Amino acid sequence: MTGTRSVAAAAGLSYVGAYVINTYKNYDNFLQDKYALLPAMIIICIAVIMFIIGLIGCCATFRESRVGLGLFLAIILIIFVAEVSAFVLGFVYREKVKTDVQGTMRSVFEKYDGNNPESSVVNYLQEQLHCCGVKNYSDWTTTQWFNSTGNNSVPLSCCRQEMKNCTGHLDQPQELNTRGCADELESGLQGVISYAMLVILGFAIVKFFGMLSVCVLTCRREDSGYQPLYSGVFA
Repeated sequence: MTGTRSVAAAAGLSYVGAYVINTYKNYDNFLQDKYALLPAMIIICIAVIMFIIGLIGCCATFRESRVGLGLFLAIILIIFVAEVSAFVLGFVYREKVKTDVQGTMRSVFEKYDGNNPESSVVNYLQEQLHCCGVKNYSDWTTTQWFNSTGNNSVPLSCCRQEMKNCTGHLDQPQELNTRGCADELESGLQGVISYAMLVILGFAIVKFFGMLSVCVLTCRREDSGYQPLYSGVFA
């Protein structure tokens, strides 16, 4: 049933939209362009509308109301267009993530002093992504924090998880995560957007076939109308 599929699709899209927003929220300090969340917001709005319209669609399909089916078809078409728009926006912002991250990450790392909010953000990033520095771990040698400490070491958040006695000292690079955080964050965010785009594309295809099924129901309704009296009299 078309309405039932719409309700199920609404639940799926809600999960995808929330997943994208939550991922971006964890790393919003490194993202200048907040409009990158626009595709996710569109997904959430579509999900809410689809849930409401899905309930209406169930009733309209069950009762085979020609007006109801026609209205349902028009709304599905609008949702289909919105899903295609979200897909296009996702593609655009997927390419902008790299520039966005590169433009802000270095400035956040430069503010690191071990105690301020930026330091907590950087430590969280390095621990979660198992990375160190912007391009690589040697980037820390150019920061003000590194020069002020004078102990030739990087933050402990750069240490590999299995190295329990790691001190962050640069003389022991085998104990550190040497990969840069910029590439890790870029690939992670782009992966999330790509996942969302695939889901949106899948639901858009479902919506396309949903429109076809509503059209079939509408045409069937028209074909089942009353026949003229003379067709039965002279049969």
